[in-house]
Amino acid sequence: MPDLSSARSGSIARRLRAQAAALLGVLLLVLIGLYASSAGAKEAVPAAADPELESRMQRIASELRCLVCQNETLAASHASLAEDLREQMRVMLRQGSSDDEVRRFMTDRYGDFVLYRPPLKPTTLALWFGPLALLAVGFGVLVIVLRRRNRLGDEHFEADLPDEADVPDGRRALEPEARP
Repeated sequence: MPDLSSARSGSIARRLRAQAAALLGVLLLVLIGLYASSAGAKEAVPAAADPELESRMQRIASELRCLVCQNETLAASHASLAEDLREQMRVMLRQGSSDDEVRRFMTDRYGDFVLYRPPLKPTTLALWFGPLALLAVGFGVLVIVLRRRNRLGDEHFEADLPDEADVPDGRRALEPEARP
């Protein structure tokens, strides 16, 4: 008669080896994935050789909108256009352009939209007062609807059905025509 304890231990050992091999395979896949994801990493772009120039460029770029992202500053954006524009600003600052000249260059090229704080002038009135006008229109519509609704009689609205808790004997409330 075969020894059952040795058969069981052999079966358990095979299962343990299979589980260990599966775990090792998963670990290997995770390591390959981590290595592959790091392969696409870029080298950090060194800051300008002149820290003062870099801080001026960052200050100006923080006042300008990224044209790709539109909800980020040019300084914070990682879009390739933003990187190109920051480099263009560095070149202009190295050539002796003032901060205002760099801003003017950007607005001449891309319009007032590029500024986070556009100047108050006839072409930017919608930017400044548009949200307030939309809010006022929405409030006006709400007032009109509520006034009209107040003037309507009860016959224009559905009657509320009582909840089960409101019925004295606990029966479900029935429609008036369906009651026995």
